[in-house]
Amino acid sequence: MKAKIEHYTSFPGEHCGSVAMRGLLHHYCGLDLPESAVFGLGAGVASVYLRGPGLDPGAILFGRTIDMEMSIGRNLEIDYRERPEPDDDEAWRVVREEVQAGRPTMLSGDIFYLDYREFKVHFPAHRFVLLGFDDSTERVWIADRLREEAEVCSYGALFRSRNPPEGLSTQNLWGSFHGTDVGRELVPAARAAIAECARAMLGTSEEGAATDVLQPVGPGEVESTKGVAGTRAFAEDVAGWAGRDDASWIASFNASCIEKFGNGGGNFRRLYAGFLEWARGLDSALVPDAAPGLAVEAADAWTATATALFRASGEVSDRSAWSEAQTQASRAADLEERLFDQLAQRVA
Repeated sequence: MKAKIEHYTSFPGEHCGSVAMRGLLHHYCGLDLPESAVFGLGAGVASVYLRGPGLDPGAILFGRTIDMEMSIGRNLEIDYRERPEPDDDEAWRVVREEVQAGRPTMLSGDIFYLDYREFKVHFPAHRFVLLGFDDSTERVWIADRLREEAEVCSYGALFRSRNPPEGLSTQNLWGSFHGTDVGRELVPAARAAIAECARAMLGTSEEGAATDVLQPVGPGEVESTKGVAGTRAFAEDVAGWAGRDDASWIASFNASCIEKFGNGGGNFRRLYAGFLEWARGLDSALVPDAAPGLAVEAADAWTATATALFRASGEVSDRSAWSEAQTQASRAADLEERLFDQLAQRVA
């Protein structure tokens, strides 16, 4: 059997999740939004600091929420739903049926296994859109963030990506639109998204069930600290990494997470600064004058953190680089506490 959706617009961009949702919102709802607006409407900025023996490396900082895509649906009041599917065969059956019905379908997986990407580092929760499949060649067509044209991927690579045998897994997570109506206009949607993001970063909101989607495949507990508190915990730990056996690996991986792995630079904060400027253009009352600039300063601090960690990961140990990474991460935490305090007061 073969099925392929031909009329789908893929928008290349900075980040996989906001690119995928931008294309899906355009396809299903007729919304034409810039990528930064999509990211911000999903309250995507986060600091999720994970530590545990089952992780590789043993400490990882992620700069966006696991449920950004769901938050976009909630804040725009669009009936978009996601769910994991632990059974691999069932996971493939349900998304095949979506494509056969002509519905582009959100998928999530570890980018390491996708054979069309030259990205050979484990990175879970990568987002991409399934557009077609061909049983005779065992290939699928995928919309990803780098090109307008569909990518081609083998069945085996796709299946391993969606529920990998090691590291972290999103357990065949997939998403679908159960309606195309947009129930909330952009200004109130932006206000809701800013409030949601501020609560999460300041630690004043309850965690949702979606944060449990990302699960370790191997044994051992994973400790998670989120928001500004997560950034501070990350900063406190950085200096101690210099004495670890995996010091070079933990520094280089986290540096890439912060600056290079499809986040627009500065740990997603440049994308969020673009959203704040966009939201001010909708209604200047939504965002304080200083807020976009604070987001850019935070992005710069994260870029400086990554630069220091790249130095620390070199063959010759640079003790000053670890100290600089700690200083810059602490600076990012201070800036973001100010930023989200201001935003919380504005949208309260």
